[in-house]
Amino acid sequence: MQPVFIAGPCVIESQELLDTVARRLREINGTYGIDIIFKASFDKANRTSARSFRGPGIDRGLRMLADVKDKYGLRILTDIHESWQAAPVGEVADVIQIPAFLCRQTDLLTAAAKTGKTVNIKKAQFLSGRDMLYPVEKARDVGAADVWLTERGNMYGYNNLVVDFRNIVDMLDIVPTVIMDCTHSVQRPGAGGGKTSGDRRFVPSMALAAKAFGATGYFFEVHPDPDNALSDGPNMLRLDDLEGVIEKVMKNE
Repeated sequence: MQPVFIAGPCVIESQELLDTVARRLREINGTYGIDIIFKASFDKANRTSARSFRGPGIDRGLRMLADVKDKYGLRILTDIHESWQAAPVGEVADVIQIPAFLCRQTDLLTAAAKTGKTVNIKKAQFLSGRDMLYPVEKARDVGAADVWLTERGNMYGYNNLVVDFRNIVDMLDIVPTVIMDCTHSVQRPGAGGGKTSGDRRFVPSMALAAKAFGATGYFFEVHPDPDNALSDGPNMLRLDDLEGVIEKVMKNE
């Protein structure tokens, strides 16, 4: 089975950024015969500082994502932070993502599930892979047809994440689609003086290690100039480096 790929900028900064990334994803799709899902957030409601950039908001953000879908033929993934957002997001997105910190929020999970769209639940930094059975049950109990789980590391102490790749195996016992979030897993939360730091050089290794443990999908936040990105720059992969990482993952598939 072909792996799931998800890629895009952390947050919607501008239409120009979305177009730049979407064009490149479409090219990679054509080269490798894959179907990269385009990801971007319309609102980063969980930024470290209140002074950090959050995005254009749901109304404008969804219009921009719909434009990407129409122009480039890409499926769309975006995240929600409040249950009321599920219905309008479901009108545009093919996959609704539940942020890691919110993965046990029952109303959020059930609202996303009731849209009929695929629900991607990110594993909280404070939970084990086996613990994710219960968020999945909440979504399935109200009729979710397709639920994915995403590994993104665990907190061990302050300002750092460690990935226990056994979580992938445990979550595959719950759902057939388990995504490795290769860029958020190299974050150093809150370690950048009021913002999240990270180390993108480990991203390719995260992908290959996850493949060895049976991951069925890979999530990459990408940006043409991550050092000047408005969110998650230190851990985002350079857009020009994405194809090389995908090529390594696809080898011997």
